[in-house]
Amino acid sequence: MLNEWKQKRDAMNSYDRTAKIYDMRYSEEQNAKIAVALEDFRIDDEAVILDAGCGTGLLFSHITECARLIVGIDTSLNLLKQAKAKAKGHSNIAIVRADADHAPFIVETFTHAFAFTLLQNVPQPPATLEEIKRVTRSKALFIVTGLKKHFTLGGFTLLIASAQLEIRSLRTNDRLKDYVVTCQKCL
Repeated sequence: MLNEWKQKRDAMNSYDRTAKIYDMRYSEEQNAKIAVALEDFRIDDEAVILDAGCGTGLLFSHITECARLIVGIDTSLNLLKQAKAKAKGHSNIAIVRADADHAPFIVETFTHAFAFTLLQNVPQPPATLEEIKRVTRSKALFIVTGLKKHFTLGGFTLLIASAQLEIRSLRTNDRLKDYVVTCQKCL
């Protein structure tokens, strides 16, 4: 357990240190993943979305106009400051400093969940997926990414399947550093 908290603290501190250059360094890559993911994903005006590991809020501009509520969570205070700036002027975006493994939400709060660039940064990805499932409704739609240098394709699909998430599409190409999976919470 102490090792897990150390890993989380190290990741948080690393993102806090690099927050000011995060968008410059990663926005092109992140926006490419988001664009690929949203090709298979429908969001309606009643959607209540969890953006687990929201970082600087790069996802917000892609979905703000079509969702009722977006809640971005992250452990990095400095990343959240940037996310808060992106959320300014949007009454349907809330920013919460929280650990995705211990989300401060009641059961079945969200209709959709996004976990971009999250699973390779947590000590127990299966536990993280279980917590995200806990706070999502039955048949909730998920988009989850997995960094190719951290997960094999087989290992990543097994992780998703073992979390009892039904894979609807798996996208990858030579330009993406991640696997992009659209899936649905099983009953």
